[in-house]
Amino acid sequence: MHHDLPLSGRGDDYLIGRGQAWFAFVMTIALMIFDYVDRQVIVSLFPHLKAEWGLSDTQLGTLVSAVSVTVAIAGIPVALFADRVSRVRSIVVMATVWSLATISCMFTRTYGQLLAARSVVGLGEAGYGSVGAGLLASHFPARMRGALMAGFFASASVGSVLGVMLGGIIAAHWGWKAAFGVVGFPGLALALLYLFVRDYRTVELTPRLDKATRSTGGAVRHIVRVLTRSRTMLWMCIGAPAQVMVISAVWSWLPSYLNRVHGLPPADAGVKAALVVLCGALGSVVWGWVVDRAGRSRPGAKLRVLALLCLATMLALGFAFGASQLGIALSAQAQFALIAVGGFLMTCTVGPAAAIVIDVTHPGVRSTGASVLSLFQNLFGLALGPVITGALSDQVGLATALSIMPAFGLVAIGAMLMASRTYATDIEGAGAAPAEQASSPSPKPAVA
Repeated sequence: MHHDLPLSGRGDDYLIGRGQAWFAFVMTIALMIFDYVDRQVIVSLFPHLKAEWGLSDTQLGTLVSAVSVTVAIAGIPVALFADRVSRVRSIVVMATVWSLATISCMFTRTYGQLLAARSVVGLGEAGYGSVGAGLLASHFPARMRGALMAGFFASASVGSVLGVMLGGIIAAHWGWKAAFGVVGFPGLALALLYLFVRDYRTVELTPRLDKATRSTGGAVRHIVRVLTRSRTMLWMCIGAPAQVMVISAVWSWLPSYLNRVHGLPPADAGVKAALVVLCGALGSVVWGWVVDRAGRSRPGAKLRVLALLCLATMLALGFAFGASQLGIALSAQAQFALIAVGGFLMTCTVGPAAAIVIDVTHPGVRSTGASVLSLFQNLFGLALGPVITGALSDQVGLATALSIMPAFGLVAIGAMLMASRTYATDIEGAGAAPAEQASSPSPKPAVA
């Protein structure tokens, strides 16, 4: 069973010891993988759902977006509870709920039932990314934070790879409903094992922060003040979701694109699309490391590098999906190579965005601070990307829709450049560093 520990030690120390910290990392990564397996398994089932239930592309996109909407709505209350009570116990409950909801999808008989079940999946997953990030950020030395966040959020890509690939393969053999049951059960086992992860004691807050985080309404008002005061967080909450819109559009619709445009069977389309998602997983780690190094001497350089990567993403994906509409003939192999390059580039913000927001957030509310970014990324990135693409597809076709979506990268580029001007100042205004805050003589004990 886990034990609550105070935040203590120097900035280069492991809070709970190297072995326990890496156990927490492995378990948190494993649950993140199944979080995204359960989210993304449905995208390779789109051809089956369209054929069996006659759904529009807007309806199909909504099945993906429903998860992100409920994640966004419930994320802040969950993170508040976790920050003030227990990160570990909150994660156990979350994993249990989303796994059971995924399993329930296999028993649905109508579109409405499936949409409701998918919404409960999002309710269970709400806050997991931010709570997990806050836990790991406190267990490891501050110097490792950017790379750890990149690795943690890269596991979302790995989960998406498995979800996209397994969904198509399982559906081809046992039907699309069976896919939900097969991917849902491992999360239940991992939820029980997570009880052995060690937690840390809740950090003492300033009186103002303590009052602000006692209710969701108070937290919302505090978030508005934080976004007004911290320009870096404000710009990250604009730029990061814009880039996530591009990611979610490609991840959600590439299997259907390969099925419709290139005539691949759903199982083969899912496997091929999973390769692009895998490129994204690798890219998020690589770019997390690159961005960390770029900011060692000048913090603002992190944001400028991210802006360049968002520009490269927009050019690669825009050309890959739009070349034929410009009268430029690309072979199927050349087009897929360009899509893979875009997939490698487009996840550049995944790890650094979370690390940057944590850097400008008070150490006592890291989970809540990260949940602010998660709120915007889910509500305006993951939720809007698939449904906007679906709506465009219903009007102009899927190929044209996917050629339009990379243009949202322009918003990301502008926001990153603006954030680069305020990042260094906002770090100084965020309060004590994790380890410095930890050395406070009387940390507030965790609530049982």
